[in-house]
Amino acid sequence: MATTTAERMMQSAPDYHALNAMLNLYDKDGRIQFDKDHQAVDAFMATHVHPNTVTFASQDERLNDLVSEGYYDESVLARYDRAFVVDLIANAHASGFRFQTFLGAWKFYTSYTLKTFDGKRYLEHFEDRACMVALTLAQGDQALAQQLTEEILSGRFQPATPTFLNCGKQQRGELVSCFLLRIEDNMESIGRAVNSALQLSKRGGGVAFLLSNLREAGAPIKRIENQSSGVIPVMKMLEDAFSYANQLGARQGAGAVYLHAHHPDILRFLDTKRENADEKIRIKTLSLGVVIPDITFQLAKENAQMALFSPYDVERLYGKPFGDVAISDMYDQLLADERVRKSYINARDFFQTLAEIQFESGYPYIMFEDTVNRANPIAGRINMSNLCSEILQVNSASTFDENLDYANTGHDISCNLGSLNIAHTMDSPDFGRTVETAIRGLTAVSDMSHIRSVPSVESGNAASHAIGLGQMNLHGYLAREGIAYGSPEGLDFTNFYFYTVTWHALHTSMMIARERGQYFAGFPTSRYASGDYFNQYLEGDWQPKTEKVRALFAHSGITLPTREMWQQLRDDVMRYGIYNQNLQAVPPTGSISYINHATSSIHPIVSKIEIRKEGKTGRVYYPAPFMTNENLALYEDAYEIGPEKIIDTYAEATRHVDQGLSLTLFFKDTATTRDINKAQIYAWKKGIKTLYYIRLRQLALEGTEIQGCVSCAL
Repeated sequence: MATTTAERMMQSAPDYHALNAMLNLYDKDGRIQFDKDHQAVDAFMATHVHPNTVTFASQDERLNDLVSEGYYDESVLARYDRAFVVDLIANAHASGFRFQTFLGAWKFYTSYTLKTFDGKRYLEHFEDRACMVALTLAQGDQALAQQLTEEILSGRFQPATPTFLNCGKQQRGELVSCFLLRIEDNMESIGRAVNSALQLSKRGGGVAFLLSNLREAGAPIKRIENQSSGVIPVMKMLEDAFSYANQLGARQGAGAVYLHAHHPDILRFLDTKRENADEKIRIKTLSLGVVIPDITFQLAKENAQMALFSPYDVERLYGKPFGDVAISDMYDQLLADERVRKSYINARDFFQTLAEIQFESGYPYIMFEDTVNRANPIAGRINMSNLCSEILQVNSASTFDENLDYANTGHDISCNLGSLNIAHTMDSPDFGRTVETAIRGLTAVSDMSHIRSVPSVESGNAASHAIGLGQMNLHGYLAREGIAYGSPEGLDFTNFYFYTVTWHALHTSMMIARERGQYFAGFPTSRYASGDYFNQYLEGDWQPKTEKVRALFAHSGITLPTREMWQQLRDDVMRYGIYNQNLQAVPPTGSISYINHATSSIHPIVSKIEIRKEGKTGRVYYPAPFMTNENLALYEDAYEIGPEKIIDTYAEATRHVDQGLSLTLFFKDTATTRDINKAQIYAWKKGIKTLYYIRLRQLALEGTEIQGCVSCAL
């Protein structure tokens, strides 16, 4: 049989995996071989992608075939003139897009692109996927479709995985995949929670649950003492539900549970993650989070006992679920109330236990409850976060009939995420338009998401229109500009970058509200409506402290918002409202960072050449963005940089971000539990809202432990 041209190419071309692996081998002069990774991209495209891509006589024929065969959603394309769609795709292919790394190309073609139903051939390239995402989110608006396509192809804006993966496909999952749900202290709510875990996990979602409202082990049921089993059996049921609904065996369902530090079951809760935990209580796959108020730190400072209060008694006597009570404010009152059962542990021992568990497992995540709620501009209380610890939104309880129908549908939370690449956004010909386009794209995700399987999630989304615009590639950008991560210039830039994004994000949300004549449900009682939110920007002198940072914004042609601009925005917001209850959240990112050739989130890198384990492929090597053999000194990794500079950087961003930021703390292998506690206290004092994982260098020898956010699937 004759050998085809493609087969001859495949036989003669260098193996792309071998070329990529040469990133981990210095050349004869002791230099990193960056060019080998570029060659790996070319070899991968030439010998694998193109020979395995279905070709069509024309773009029009391609679209017709993909619709008729059930690959593309006809309703998306029907909103546009076919000539516009064909031109949009043609211009995208002429844009000069190129994957910057082998891992980026590999990730896209293995995880994102549309394939034939047998999974053997490709039906899209990156340009096609970008266009289908833009066409889906623009919902018939040709100008927005063009802007979204341009922002995605330029690498300035990258939607999160569920959006980027599913838009425009006939056989698709949801456009969002991260959810937060309350559980109330009754069997109906617990039963609904297990069902919600099944339903959302089946659809590819990661779900976090609030356990703080549940009565403790030994609490009475129907006034009969010592009947409640506490939170651990509920955790077991949720874990089993996630394990069962494992997305057709593709991966385990992903779940997290949050418990308040002053809940009587808190030590049992933490013990479920000990390496030597009894199998009866051991929790293997659920992520754990602890909600810690200011009073806990104050008691630890005083080396005092901390009271653990019965949620059953608190709700019975004060009429509020435990998770909705501000424990710091009510601590003395609850302590003095003899009707409230309480037990005691030493506050310093609690933090020691916390660090021990984190040493062993990386868990729990931490939410600093009072810091979060002081910064919250929305009426209501934030009492939990999500699987990646960056979503911070108010919720409200649902009530149920005996048959588990909703008697009253409360508000639970879904996460509509996407991230800007800081480096490319700073290079944008129109910074404001880039932010506006991203906000409008994410708002479309919220508008198009209807999670009917869990009515409280749909109700919450419909009321809030909440989104989470994230950021990535901070370390890459700083290094490109000759700035060290965590340096005075690095902190100055972080502050004013987020300051500027915040103005444009709020301005866009105000414009959407003005255009539609609609604002989010809780706007009238928010600090936006009163104008109080804007006081922080109308006081003081908001100018960069360093000449370097002033020059960066000036060189990019970016106008830093002035006091007059903030005053006008305040007046406009008070008049028209804003459409989105929440606008920003910084996730850890993951796959989209590799596709976009960006450093993850606003963290420093974990390694100059990161080593990933990619399924059956084995190791894949990823070079840090903008790194050259001449600027290696600017690429200290997170373990070398240490927790304080990372916390300092996140603190600069936190003051502008209305939700949270996934902050992982990295420690050298010499770290002790005392070091972890010191970092936690430092983070709390610096106004950090949440802490994600704890990572020790000895756990990262393979360079593959940072998997990104499972729930947000970024």
